[in-house]
Amino acid sequence: MTLQSVLDEIRERPGTGDVIPVIDPSTEEQITEFTDGGAEAVNEAVARAKAAFESGVWHEQPARERAKVLWKIADLMDEHADEFAELDSLNTGMPLAQAKMILPTSAEFFRYYAGWCTKVNGNAYEVQMTGGVSGAYANMHAYTLKEPHSVVGLIFPWNGPIFNACAKIAPALAAGCSSVVKPAEETPLSALLLDRLIREAGVPDGVVNLVTGYGHTAGAALSTHPDVEKIAFTGSTEVGKKIIEASTGNLKKVMLELGGKSPVLIFDDADLDMAIFMAAMGIFVHSGQGCVCGSRIFVQRGVYDRVVEGLATVANNFKLGSPKEEGCMSGPLISAKQLKRVMGYIDEGKSDGVEVVTGGYRLDRPGYFVHPTVLAGVDPATSRLYQEEIFGPVVTVLPFDTEEEGAALANDTTYGLAATAWTTNLSRAHRIAKKLQAGTVTLNSQLNFDHNVPFGGYKQSGWGHEFGREGIEGYLKTKSVWAQL
Repeated sequence: MTLQSVLDEIRERPGTGDVIPVIDPSTEEQITEFTDGGAEAVNEAVARAKAAFESGVWHEQPARERAKVLWKIADLMDEHADEFAELDSLNTGMPLAQAKMILPTSAEFFRYYAGWCTKVNGNAYEVQMTGGVSGAYANMHAYTLKEPHSVVGLIFPWNGPIFNACAKIAPALAAGCSSVVKPAEETPLSALLLDRLIREAGVPDGVVNLVTGYGHTAGAALSTHPDVEKIAFTGSTEVGKKIIEASTGNLKKVMLELGGKSPVLIFDDADLDMAIFMAAMGIFVHSGQGCVCGSRIFVQRGVYDRVVEGLATVANNFKLGSPKEEGCMSGPLISAKQLKRVMGYIDEGKSDGVEVVTGGYRLDRPGYFVHPTVLAGVDPATSRLYQEEIFGPVVTVLPFDTEEEGAALANDTTYGLAATAWTTNLSRAHRIAKKLQAGTVTLNSQLNFDHNVPFGGYKQSGWGHEFGREGIEGYLKTKSVWAQL
């Protein structure tokens, strides 16, 4: 499947809504377009998914057979690795080398959850009660069954298209669900190739159904559909709240991986060279368009000036460019809309008197490029720069004195997705890990990931977990069974 065939295929997809352009963010040029499928496409896809589930064509297959199909999907993804990397690189503007690094991790979701297919089971219980309406419980047996949700809606964002698609589709398939898949309207390309390979691997028709369109049309229709039993969504907290509201019609289950305003604490005993470099990479990579990016850095006062200077040095040597530019470390923001959002925050900060240590401007070249930006002198009480998720290469830096003050500053947010602490004091590291209000805490490292380790947020950063055993549990229901022997 060539790049051009994908561009042609999406252009030819049926729809009844607006024509949506697909833009190369590194050039601002249109690369293709497609018609919004809207509610009509969603209704058709849900009907196919429901019919497939009720037929038992997938979830009633022996688990070992489902596992073989998931493994085949991963093998096919490996065979088409170059095409996936080219599609995501073109669609998001990320460096081609970065897109190539992401693909093996994405494919591995299918191998990882293939292993879980044969390990989904309930539990048997020794009944402890005595008495009861029907007499003694002495000869009573109780056990649980794990059953898949029927039709699930999988909605994923533009900042990591193929990674986020695999993170949701793989466990949903392993659990036995039928699904309706909606990629972000900005980045639908790699989803088309994945959809083709899923069917080629042997997933029956109707089990995975791709729809394309805007969030407020196709996404909204999926979130409100009465035959959708569960929604799994990755994106902004604002949209996550709308999905919760939409889910009330049939009280569908909702799993949300939402925004973050992740803190990074750098203590004066840290390996400063490593802490500075990793803290800078943790916000500037992918132009800050990552939910776990460390967008608030707190530095113990004795090393504050050195850290700020170091962050600025990394920012000023951080090469931005289009996907195939030699030495490129990061690409542009995803869209003109996102560029306007990021620059709006920066300009507001400037008008409020925030100190711009470096950056704070758009690059003078085609593409939605913003120079990595380091800001100081931010007022935590009033500044939106400090309080709200920007999703750009923008970091605020503030000093602190004590461990208690640092933890309090880190936790002063409505978000709770990720947090980091840099210190060589082992006792302090584990104390601070307990104090930080975040679903993932990294110590002397950042941007960590493993398929086996659960990922989810505290506070307004989400509901539920992805990855690991928790990832497949999110697509399963528990049924308790009682039997009088």
